Amino acid sequence: MSMPLPEPSPEVGESLLASPSSLAVREAAEGIRVRGGTKVLRTLRLCAVYFILAVLLYFALRNAPLPEIWSALNQLKVWQIAILVFINISIYMLVTLRWWIIIRAERKTIAYLPLVLVRVAVFGVSYFTLGPQVGGEPLQVLYLQRKYGMTYTRATSTVIMDKLLEFLANFFLLVFGLMAVLQAGIISTNGGRPLVSLIPLAALLAWPPIHIILMIRGVYPVGAALRAVFSRFGNPKWMRFIIASERMAGMFCQRYPRALWMAVGASLAAGAGMVAEYALITSFLGINLHGWQTLAAWTTSWLAFLVPLPGGLGALEASQVFTLGAFEISAALAIGVTLLIRARDLLIGGLGLAFASRALEK
Repeated sequence: MSMPLPEPSPEVGESLLASPSSLAVREAAEGIRVRGGTKVLRTLRLCAVYFILAVLLYFALRNAPLPEIWSALNQLKVWQIAILVFINISIYMLVTLRWWIIIRAERKTIAYLPLVLVRVAVFGVSYFTLGPQVGGEPLQVLYLQRKYGMTYTRATSTVIMDKLLEFLANFFLLVFGLMAVLQAGIISTNGGRPLVSLIPLAALLAWPPIHIILMIRGVYPVGAALRAVFSRFGNPKWMRFIIASERMAGMFCQRYPRALWMAVGASLAAGAGMVAEYALITSFLGINLHGWQTLAAWTTSWLAFLVPLPGGLGALEASQVFTLGAFEISAALAIGVTLLIRARDLLIGGLGLAFASRALEK
């Protein structure tokens, strides 16, 4: 007859649980649970990201005249397409160079080429979303934070400077573009209304150079405005974040004037490249435009992208039919120009969405 085994005492049980082997087992089990939960959350996040990007691409392609775009591309020769591709690569290299110069002023270890893919991803997200070609900038912040361990404030300050210098170049191009529009006779100077309607836009685009000059002098207008408006609500975290980012951008302007001017030069060169690309597109389609006419037509196409629609859908076509029609160019050729622009933007935007998903996987 077998005797029943005695129950272990509580002290013995506690000693067994506290043994090194038991602790290791429990820590391993806990680690597996944590990693499993992290993996599930990461998978769900990636699924959500891919779903959103797929929806954006679907809505963009649903309204895109793909057969007409293909027909327009068939009008070009291979060497002409190669030249346009080369110019677009050069533009994105210059745009990235501007951002890289800003970052590298204080972080010499930042690699340049990976930033090019980030900039293309920013365009892809901005192009397929509502708004005047903005919306993908958080990707720049996330990339710097995850890849190089920058604080969100520091990374945001580089993006603020990047956008200010981009708008600075746009301001100068708009000044010459509006002069071209007036010189070409698209807007009549007899009536005051067309010119008056452009004043808010000109004032908006004039803000970047004013903002940069103020920051060089140690004046931070955004921070001052936020304090004046929201001081009654205390000192919220988001307000401190914006104020600190603006001050860091101002410190860049004050400490690194050489880098600032180099970034300005890269921004202006990128803008000149966009105008040159438009001139080549029109010439490849057999449209003969003079210098002022080319700049005027490009200006109206650029303004069309400020309309809060994905890719300026509809506004771009209307702007080119109207502007080129004023130069006695047929509507068919004007639509051909917009189709080539659409082909370029859909290709780069699609690549940008792919790069965006890769960036968000990390």
